[in-house]
Amino acid sequence: MILHGYWRSGAAYRVRIALTLKALAYEQVNHDLRTGGQADPAYAALNPQRLVPALEVDGLVLTQSVAILEWLEDRFPEPALLPPDADGRAIVRSMVQAIVTDVHPLHNLRTLKALRQDIGASEDQMNAWMARWMTDGFAALETLIARHGDGFAYGATPTLADCVVVPALYSAERFGVDTAPYPRLVAAGARTANLAEAAHPTRQPDADR
Repeated sequence: MILHGYWRSGAAYRVRIALTLKALAYEQVNHDLRTGGQADPAYAALNPQRLVPALEVDGLVLTQSVAILEWLEDRFPEPALLPPDADGRAIVRSMVQAIVTDVHPLHNLRTLKALRQDIGASEDQMNAWMARWMTDGFAALETLIARHGDGFAYGATPTLADCVVVPALYSAERFGVDTAPYPRLVAAGARTANLAEAAHPTRQPDADR
């Protein structure tokens, strides 16, 4: 397996966490999003969206982090990152979407560039923008974890929800968003981050030194 990513990409981080939790070996090809590396024609031929991550496996190219996570779960079901019952799986997937659909797109690099370039937003305005959407999502997840968590976001073992929570918390820390009001979320994220330490952005070969 070859994972195309970028060390600070939250979406690529999700996939690295799942690969680490499942103890799957993979190689990395990294594309610096700051310099437009994802627009290189060779990579664009693999992923027409010119986004990371992409996962190459035996001639198959998978894109979009959630699709990759679901594929990993289908192909390598142990250890399981989805509950065995339909109700539990639906709850975990709703937690995933709370971050992937409603939080992450509003503070990723493309969005921040557009805020700067298209409407001339200041750093303070962008920080306020990011905090607004992150804290909305975190507040919802805190409630869901109170209902369904038992050390992790759902239940007593990591799930796909934890794979997306950890990068979201990393982004919050990076941008100075206060996570103190969400102790269950933070605790679940810390447990998963410790289990998947090798996936941390600063441990990646392309990380700034």
